[in-house]
Amino acid sequence: FAALLGGLFAMQAAAQEPPVTYRNTVAIEPGDTPETIIEKAAHVVPTANQMEALRNEFIAFIHFGPNTFTRMEWGSGKEDPKIFALRELDTDQWCEAMKAAGIRMVVLTVKHHDGFVLWQSRYTRHGIMSTDFRDGKGDILKDLSASCQKYGLKLGVYLSPADLYQIENPEGLYGNLSPYTKRTIPREVPDRPFANKTRFEFVVDDYNEYYLNQLFELLTEYGPIHEVWLDGAHPKRKGGQRYNYHAWKELIHTLAPQAVVFGREDIRWCGNEAGGTRHTEWNVIPYQENPDTMSNFADLTDFDLGSREQLCKGKFLHYQPAETNTSIREGWFYRDDSLQRVRSTDDVFDMYERSVGGNSIFMLNIPPNRDGRFSDTDVKVLKETGKRIEETYGTDLLDRAEGLKEVLDHNADTYLLLEGATPEIIITTPEPITLNRLAIQEAVATQGERVEQHALDAWIDGQWTQIAQATNIGYKRILRFPDVTTDRLRIRILSTRHTPAISAVTAHHYKARPPRLSARRDLEGNVTIKPMRQNFGWKAHGEDIAANLSAGFKIHYTTDGSVPTAASP
Repeated sequence: FAALLGGLFAMQAAAQEPPVTYRNTVAIEPGDTPETIIEKAAHVVPTANQMEALRNEFIAFIHFGPNTFTRMEWGSGKEDPKIFALRELDTDQWCEAMKAAGIRMVVLTVKHHDGFVLWQSRYTRHGIMSTDFRDGKGDILKDLSASCQKYGLKLGVYLSPADLYQIENPEGLYGNLSPYTKRTIPREVPDRPFANKTRFEFVVDDYNEYYLNQLFELLTEYGPIHEVWLDGAHPKRKGGQRYNYHAWKELIHTLAPQAVVFGREDIRWCGNEAGGTRHTEWNVIPYQENPDTMSNFADLTDFDLGSREQLCKGKFLHYQPAETNTSIREGWFYRDDSLQRVRSTDDVFDMYERSVGGNSIFMLNIPPNRDGRFSDTDVKVLKETGKRIEETYGTDLLDRAEGLKEVLDHNADTYLLLEGATPEIIITTPEPITLNRLAIQEAVATQGERVEQHALDAWIDGQWTQIAQATNIGYKRILRFPDVTTDRLRIRILSTRHTPAISAVTAHHYKARPPRLSARRDLEGNVTIKPMRQNFGWKAHGEDIAANLSAGFKIHYTTDGSVPTAASP
């Protein structure tokens, strides 16, 4: 009787316990077991804005400013604005090239660390208004906004919190030890009224007021802004300056409700500038403080961020996608066509597949030259990359596949729950197909990240043969493998945090290209020939680019100056 009564009480307690709900941030309670924590992690989902950012997949960065003309990566803040000697500007050319590459959004450095602004701000003279460009009346952000609307691209802004001009200028506001008082944002400027009549009251100092005033301009006068990029880099500090991020956040969310904020709770840095991707990129990651209310966000550079072991160390679980960013050129700003190396199409396409196909967003920087255009070399790579993306992923080889409509219908709102002890998906095609890419997506918008390990099999010679294996899936996983011809595919879920919810499976074929080679000779005369990967001196966590893009090609060579043949070594 005691045992029965205890069981009834346990059943009653379980019935009263609220179910785990889907949230963007979930707290870990002191008594939570590892199993409970993993259950909670499987119920952490992106916000609508984060989901839209993931669906952008391929976005662009544009670094442009005085550094373009001084050939520096970081300015000093002491530059004469007239050093920005721009004569012409062709933002249509930028957007045409980005559109051809398959890019969906562009983020412009409207103010880098030097404090020079690229728009007609009311609150400083250190910017384009003090140059000879269009007699001081030019506005690069305005031009770019118009071009983005023309070519169907979204727009984001990079407004550096660091500001060397406001530090170095004797009248500068950064770290000037001004008192915190109630300020109205925006501060009215004679003869420059705002059409947007929204007003804010914040208790801030001079520099935070300056930053908020400029945010107000950017978010109300240049069309919809979809990302605000807050760089954490600081070349120099002064006066113990602190940022009132909660005020910034309130203003951003009010004026640009569709925007994600990079560098804070919405989007994080991948941890390197090489376009390197983690082998397993979880977007559900642990925090020691509540990321929805905290102000200071550190760069997360560890190779393991979201494993079971890491989740159990946190106090909060939060959905936060990574941006995998790098530059098409050696450096963020344009320097020279003859001396500055440019990434190959192989390299950019490889990073696209690893980033987008590795549960992150690919952000490629393309710096305009001193003629206000993308250089021809860069444009060629962009267009070739876009052509490869379309050739490879523009056709789904499973369009005529049978069964499992939920994963084959190209509808992000439908998904298949894989119940049972051995969850798997089997897809058959009317006739054999030849593929070397398979893209898989989880229903992360509503069901979160669940799959921890999976494998792909093909029916070959009357039996199942494993052709690829990977860890998590998340928003999207692209599996890459040598050519396989089959009429039957099987996806096996090997490990999961909860019932897998698969929303899409597509198959594709990439036409392999010969590898780009580099040859080196050591002091003893030994020559090494190998496929080239451009990492510009940065460490990258990547797969073998030759194995993925040059499969099936063999390298033959001679050492006597004769032309190699298939019979050569």
